[in-house]
Amino acid sequence: MVTITLPDGSKKEFPGPVTGAEVAASIGAGLAKAALAMKVDGVQRDLYLPITKDARIEILTPKQPEGLDILRHTTTAQVLARALKEKYPGTKLAIGPTVDNGFYYDVETDHPISSEDLEKIEARMRAIMDEDKTVTREMWNREDAIKLFESRGEPYKADIIFNAPADDTTEAGKISLYRQGTGDNAFIDLCRGPHVPHFSQLSRAFKLTRTAGAYWRGDSKNKQLTRIYGIQFATEKELKSYLTMLEEADKRDHRKLGRELDLFHIEEHSPGMIFWHDKGWTLYRTLENYIRNKIRGRGYIEVKTPTLVDKSLWEASGHWEKFGQNMFVAQSDEDRYLCVKPMNCPCHIQIFNQGIKSYRELPLRMAEFGSCHRNEPSGSLHGIMRIRGFVQDDAHIFCMEDQITSETVAFCALLQEVYKAFGFTEIQVKFSDRPPTRAGTDETWDKAENALKQAVQVAGLDYTLNPGEGAFYGPKLEFVLRDALGRDWQCGTLQVDFVLPERLDATYVAPDGSKQRPVMLHRAILGSLERFIGILIEEYSGKFPLWLAPVQVVVATITEAADDYAREIHEKLLAAGIRSILDVKNDKINYKVREHSLHKIPVILVVGAKEKETGQVSVRRLGSEQQTVSAFTDVLSQLLAETRPPA
Repeated sequence: MVTITLPDGSKKEFPGPVTGAEVAASIGAGLAKAALAMKVDGVQRDLYLPITKDARIEILTPKQPEGLDILRHTTTAQVLARALKEKYPGTKLAIGPTVDNGFYYDVETDHPISSEDLEKIEARMRAIMDEDKTVTREMWNREDAIKLFESRGEPYKADIIFNAPADDTTEAGKISLYRQGTGDNAFIDLCRGPHVPHFSQLSRAFKLTRTAGAYWRGDSKNKQLTRIYGIQFATEKELKSYLTMLEEADKRDHRKLGRELDLFHIEEHSPGMIFWHDKGWTLYRTLENYIRNKIRGRGYIEVKTPTLVDKSLWEASGHWEKFGQNMFVAQSDEDRYLCVKPMNCPCHIQIFNQGIKSYRELPLRMAEFGSCHRNEPSGSLHGIMRIRGFVQDDAHIFCMEDQITSETVAFCALLQEVYKAFGFTEIQVKFSDRPPTRAGTDETWDKAENALKQAVQVAGLDYTLNPGEGAFYGPKLEFVLRDALGRDWQCGTLQVDFVLPERLDATYVAPDGSKQRPVMLHRAILGSLERFIGILIEEYSGKFPLWLAPVQVVVATITEAADDYAREIHEKLLAAGIRSILDVKNDKINYKVREHSLHKIPVILVVGAKEKETGQVSVRRLGSEQQTVSAFTDVLSQLLAETRPPA
């Protein structure tokens, strides 16, 4: 007998080995039809594989994220890959994973695939889906699998198998391949699986979206491949909704708005770096000063550390081993190697280590708007969202173990307060525990993970587990905010670190006079200021709230007779700290209003001869056709209230 335990705790008994398909059928015809794969004791497996011993089983359908991911993976690995091979003979397949909302495949092909080719590839994919084909799993010896792909002209597949660790196999030292149909010409791909068992279960709600270049294994020294992206959903309704969202996202694209609003530009002379224009830099400094004022009120000190730091410090901290390939390195006259810092934490420990610290000085909250540089692959760069030079709103809290909870609670409250000020109220928390490659003992990690879990529970936050994604020195919380289009952005982090203070010999004097190691809490709210500004540009579609807008008010004249009055108002606005510009050009007022509205300036104050006589202004708000006429003194008071940053 085989006893199957279902997710609700109920049990079913079968007289012998049973497949997931049979388990689904025993529950109901609807589930049997919708079933795509299963989880056996938490591990994904193909639906048709036999279960030979008692196990906990979950049937996966397109309604579940894992089921939808399997559906997408089958589409890319079994349908897109085959369509490309058939459309463009000689195409060599590399990798075809899933990503958020869809999938991609990297291929080498002599045919330059452009966006115009995507519809033709889609048509071939739909024809393949209409075939009455099953997808079956086969287990091959490593050597035989390499020979198979070499004989089929698939060097990338053979390379994946050859370079995979010996224990990186599916079962009993063998490699899993997936086959469509039968015979020597059947389509076969390398994959861990699982896959949807039959093409009839694949959703037709998909679309190929774009192409891009990608280096094999992400290394610019290797051959550049063609990457084909696609999206897929369980239903046509979901697909249409997502495409509508993409259209809106395109209108809000921070790169496009950055040009239109004259905020910044990026050019080939300095790839992955930002040239901030006056308006963009005003926005940047407004954001930075807002955070600076928030943390000052929470007892933080602000420091500044060097950009170039000797390689020996990064070796001592462990960052060189982990991130060395992404560091920019310079050689000095003294034949020393200096690294452009990719993060700030070792430098903050150097400041902490100056002088003797007492337990009475803890917690010590040390902040820096630290300029960091990372040699990101060129293919991963994206506007100001993914760049090589950026600034973090970074801080490190040096504290005692019994202060971890209170400091975590205080930080979580501060983070939520800041996000709310920008209109972000939907926040997910992910708990990332120890990664496979890490520093420190298991005992240290147990202590750090338990301390962080206890702290986040006291903070009253729900969280989901993000296994194996912690920093190499400690577990972390990741704070993911949701924007107006329903997209998720991971911004804030909090990490509990017992490791770096040990590696870099940080100590404080305890009440009994002994030297003890502080705990180091790494934390950021915005993460990268540049990336957060990109998020804000798209969140507000460039229509920033008044306190954040680079230009808050424009004073525009109707007639030349009002020029002096307009200058007087403009100067009073500037004196009051309001970011104002003056428009006394010899243009019609309707043209001026249209121009400044296109530049998304929140408030236009219109003045003419009548306003000059009465000491009034005509007020027009962005997005409104209405104008109100009020005394300038009243308008100034109202603007002063609105331009104050949120408390």
